[in-house]
Amino acid sequence: MKIRHSLFALSATLLAIGLQAEEAKPADNAPKFAYGMMLKHGDKVVFSPCRDRSYSTMEDVSPDKAVTKALNSVGLAAGKKLYAELLAVVEGDTLKASAINMAQTEGRCQLPGTRDEAWRAAGNEPGWLLAAGGDSVTLKRPGQPDVVVPYTPLKLDGGRASFTSDKLTLRLDNSLCRDALATAVFGWTATVTANGQTLKGCAWQR
Repeated sequence: MKIRHSLFALSATLLAIGLQAEEAKPADNAPKFAYGMMLKHGDKVVFSPCRDRSYSTMEDVSPDKAVTKALNSVGLAAGKKLYAELLAVVEGDTLKASAINMAQTEGRCQLPGTRDEAWRAAGNEPGWLLAAGGDSVTLKRPGQPDVVVPYTPLKLDGGRASFTSDKLTLRLDNSLCRDALATAVFGWTATVTANGQTLKGCAWQR
C-alpha cells in the first residue's frame, strides 16, 4: 500500500512538473496565415475560419489600419461578405491582423498552397496567369504558348521579391493591388516580363 501511495505521489509530482513546463513554454506570436470568411456586424468585424464553425473578432494591428482599408475597398464596410487570407495572430477570441494576402467579395474558401505552388499572380488586358513553386514557374496567356522555366525561391529584398531566368523575370512589390474585375484586393503587385512583353497585375502567396 505504501508503494502504491508513493507511486501515486510521484506520478502527481511529475504531472505537475510537466504542466508547469507546458505553461512555461513561450507563446508563439509569429503571425501566420488565417483563411476564412469575413463580415461586418455592427461595429465589429467577424472572422470565421474555413471548415470551422468557430469565429473571432478581427482587430487591425497593421500600420495606418491598412488591412481594414483594403477590406473596405472590396465591400466589407458596405456589408458584403468576403473570403480573406490574412497574416495574423490569434489571441483568445481575437484575430490580430497585421497584413493582407488577399480578399475577394463573395469568394469561397480555398485550400492553402502546397510546395508545388508558393506564389500566384494574374492580370487583365491582356489576361495572364502565373504560378510559381515546386519545380517550375509557368506563365499562361491566351493564344500564346506557355512559358515554363525551372523554379528557384524568390529573392527577398525589403518589400520586394524577385525571380530571374533567361526567358522570364518576375518582380513582386509588397503593396496593395486592386483587381476591379474580380472585386478583389491582394497584398502584392506583380510585374512579369517574358519574350519582350511586360505584364502588370496582382500577386498573392499560396
